[in-house]
Amino acid sequence: MTLNDWLIIGATLTGPILAVQAQKWVERSREARGRKLHIFHSLMATRGSRLSPDHVRALNMIDLSFYGPVRFGKNWRSKAERAVLAAWKEYLDHLSDRHDFEGPNAQAILARRDELFVNLLTTMAADLGYEFDRVQLRKSWYSPVAHGELEERQGQLLIAAAEVFQGRRPLHIAPMEQQRQAAGQ
Repeated sequence: MTLNDWLIIGATLTGPILAVQAQKWVERSREARGRKLHIFHSLMATRGSRLSPDHVRALNMIDLSFYGPVRFGKNWRSKAERAVLAAWKEYLDHLSDRHDFEGPNAQAILARRDELFVNLLTTMAADLGYEFDRVQLRKSWYSPVAHGELEERQGQLLIAAAEVFQGRRPLHIAPMEQQRQAAGQ
């Protein structure tokens, strides 16, 4: 057998193996991008409702999804992924600090929080190939006034219920006739 014959046999045997490995690499890359996109989509969809469970869940997945691939025991994180993780760490640090939202610095604290969140979205968008301007990320979301009012009422109800259960507020029970009279019926 000649060298050409051996090369043909080698190519015949290794070709399918290399093709399968290339397909696996493509699938891993697509899956990693899909996780990043899911987080970005969740944060964009909930940017007007930052206390929602979906928003918090997406934030908590950033470390894992933007970690970058690990090959041969080494992390191969891209520059864009490092920027996302740095922006997330800075935002998380601000979120973790206990702030006085009743004091004179409340507006400055909230403005800084918004700025850090927009920085995070900007770096994520850059990593994923999107281009958004900062004003669009900061202000281009919709939340009906009724949602805010509902959240406020639910909060008041939870506070009142907690006060009743803790014994700090009495539970007032009125007969049905008094309730009808009070309602004007």
